[in-house]
Amino acid sequence: MAEFFHLLLNIDQSLGVWVAQYGAWIYLILALIIFGETGLVVLPFLPGDSLLFIAGAFGANGQLDPVLMAVILIVAAILGNSVNYAVGRYIGPKVFSHDYRFLDRKALLKTHAFYEKHGGKTIILSRFLPLFRTFAPFVAGVAGMRLALFQLYNVIGAVVWIAGLITLGYFFGNVPIIKEHLNTIVLIGVGAAAVPAALGVLWKLLRRRPGAV
Repeated sequence: MAEFFHLLLNIDQSLGVWVAQYGAWIYLILALIIFGETGLVVLPFLPGDSLLFIAGAFGANGQLDPVLMAVILIVAAILGNSVNYAVGRYIGPKVFSHDYRFLDRKALLKTHAFYEKHGGKTIILSRFLPLFRTFAPFVAGVAGMRLALFQLYNVIGAVVWIAGLITLGYFFGNVPIIKEHLNTIVLIGVGAAAVPAALGVLWKLLRRRPGAV
C-alpha cells in the first residue's frame, strides 16, 4: 500500500512504469487522478501540471494517444470541478444559515459578489495553480456563483489547461534539458501565474485601507 501511494504521488516521475503495467487502463487512472485533484478538496496534493506535461511527452513517443488522452482528461477535469462546485453549493447555505461566531455572513456576500464579477477569470486561472484549482470551484459553489456562468468558464479552463499542457509536453517534453529541469520549470510556471494574482489581491487590500489614494 505504501508503494502504491508513493507511485501515485510521484506518478509524474513514474508514468512509464504505470503505462507498461496497466496498458490501456492508464487512461482511466489518469482520469481518476485529474478528477480527484479537481473534484475532491481532500486531494489537492495529487500531481497535475507536471503529470499532464509528462503524459504529452509519452504521447509524442507513441506510448499514449494524445488526442484520446486529452478528450478523456478534459471530461474528467470538467466533471471534477462540477462535483466540487456542487458540494460547495450544497454546503454553503447550510453553513451560513446558522449563527456561528467564527463565520461571517458579510464575507459570504462579498465572496458572492467577487465571483459574479471575477469568477470567470478565477476559475480559468486557478486551473494552472496547484491547490487553487482544487479549492476555487468549491468556493464558487459556496459563494453561489451562477451555474451557467461557472460551467462556461469551467469548460474553457479545462480545455485550455489539459490541451495546453499536453501539447507543450508533446512538443517539448522529450527535449533533454527540459526533462532534466522539469521540476524547476514547473515551479517557475506556478510562480509566474501566482505572483501577479497575489500582487493584485495585495493592491486591492492596500487601496481599501483608510487614507489610501
